Amino acid sequence: MGDILKEHLVRAVIFDFGGVIAEEGFVNGLKVIGRRYGKDPDEVLKLGSSLSYETGFVNGKATEQQFWDAFRHYTGISAPDEELREVVLSRFVLRPRVLELARSLKEAGLTTAILSDQTNWLEEINERTPFFYLFDRVFNSYRMGISKRDTAIFNIVLRELGLRPPQAIFVDDRNENVERAASVGIKAILYRDEESLIDELLCFLPQLATFVQEKRT
Repeated sequence: MGDILKEHLVRAVIFDFGGVIAEEGFVNGLKVIGRRYGKDPDEVLKLGSSLSYETGFVNGKATEQQFWDAFRHYTGISAPDEELREVVLSRFVLRPRVLELARSLKEAGLTTAILSDQTNWLEEINERTPFFYLFDRVFNSYRMGISKRDTAIFNIVLRELGLRPPQAIFVDDRNENVERAASVGIKAILYRDEESLIDELLCFLPQLATFVQEKRT
């Protein structure tokens, strides 16, 4: 019985980046670009999101320049790479309270990690405002050659962390990613806001109660 309980004891919390640790700069940035150039922002977002995967940029199979070249071709927006990338990168605004939560989890002895469908931008954002130090591992689709659209990525992360599925919590703002993580047995949380994230984590990690009390008073 003891071994069974141990296998289900949470040992790690894995966070998505855009939309959880930070504001979703890619989504917000593409919409701004669309409005700036007189395009339907939702259509620009839809195109940009599709192209990030179709070109292979997210999986490290294409360069940033190749992605922006495709983006210009399909959207008709002629702005240079430097302008487009800055609109996006500047909107990945880190969320201090989520970072503080990650710090508290790490101090409590849990493994903290990032799993993100990101590109070389993730490392550049960290260079601008360091935050990787709060996480034991950073798993970036750009470096891994596989994205969260493939359920196999979750098994890869578990293997790298030396965990069984029930020993990990995964937090993401996209329901499809949460469902894929849950399908392999990971405890998965759909991020809605900071308050609900803390409440849901408390269900699995009652030792966070002290942190919650301090931050809510």
